[in-house]
Amino acid sequence: MSLHLQVTPYRLPLRRLWRTARGVLDARAGWLVRAQYEGVAGFGDCAPLPAAGTETAAQAKAQLLRCSSSGCEAVDDLLAALDVEVSDTPAADCALEAALLDRRARALGLSLRRLLCADAVDRIAVNAALGGAAALEPSAVQQALAAGFRVLKLKVGAAPMDIELPRIEAVAALLPPGATLRLDANGAWDASTAALWIERLDGLPIDCIEEPIATADDAMLSDLQAAAPFSLALDESLVGRKHLDPRRLPVRRLVLKPGVVGGLRRTLRIAEQARAAGLEVVVTSLVESAAGLWVTAQLAAATGSPLAHGLATADWLSADLGAPPSIEQGWLRLPDTAGSGFLPFDDPSASPSA
Repeated sequence: MSLHLQVTPYRLPLRRLWRTARGVLDARAGWLVRAQYEGVAGFGDCAPLPAAGTETAAQAKAQLLRCSSSGCEAVDDLLAALDVEVSDTPAADCALEAALLDRRARALGLSLRRLLCADAVDRIAVNAALGGAAALEPSAVQQALAAGFRVLKLKVGAAPMDIELPRIEAVAALLPPGATLRLDANGAWDASTAALWIERLDGLPIDCIEEPIATADDAMLSDLQAAAPFSLALDESLVGRKHLDPRRLPVRRLVLKPGVVGGLRRTLRIAEQARAAGLEVVVTSLVESAAGLWVTAQLAAATGSPLAHGLATADWLSADLGAPPSIEQGWLRLPDTAGSGFLPFDDPSASPSA
């Protein structure tokens, strides 16, 4: 029996605009990948987002169609071909790999996280994703806190400091002890602006600033990290580091998106190297469908990182391909069912324990 790959396009509108310093989204579009072999199916999600470091939609589609029409019979051969150091189509390759690994986990009766790592945890902390700081309302903060979130993530850099900073200060005043703010500048600032932000944020409960500067200048980043009383993190700029060595990074934290890195196994290797080097690791979604969110949550659990991961994004979608993982009191608990946990709404024959 040969491997059958089915690629189905989707478009999921957002409940509200997703604004960052790199642009505005009103929907997420991609392809659901279904890998069927010997009567067992697994799923992956290809949701390219070039602003975050992936290939374009056209490039992703070409790779998916090439692989789905190749008539590949050996699952192991395709998995080996996808496990590369650098991918030109990371979102597509990640989706293909995820579908194959999900299918293998289901066939073996293992959760995907334990297929990736025998010592994977069963629950992970997650941060609330509240969108842009400039448009943030106090009610959104209060709702997130009432839901149990203790790390609140805000996008910054899309508006001037004199608009965003007062909002951040107002949010900080609402936080209970132990709660923190995670800021993501998406490379909006130059080094002097980033330094001013770090100075002005001193004394506030800041967890981290992600991608503080537009240019990946290690000397500048090292100076900024030395001046910051909190972690700085690299995310989309990691794409430009073709031979990533976590031991040589100038910041304290890595933010890893498997659809940007190019696969679950490579992302897990980087996470393990980073943690061994004393760096912090956070795994985040690309605001994908539930198919991608389940897979990314399983990967986050495999890393063992205790930090809050960026996986509370399902509420941004007004429609989805299946039920997303549930989050309670700021924690995402994963079931012991086989595979990723994803069950598509339109395929009742597939099940997490198939």
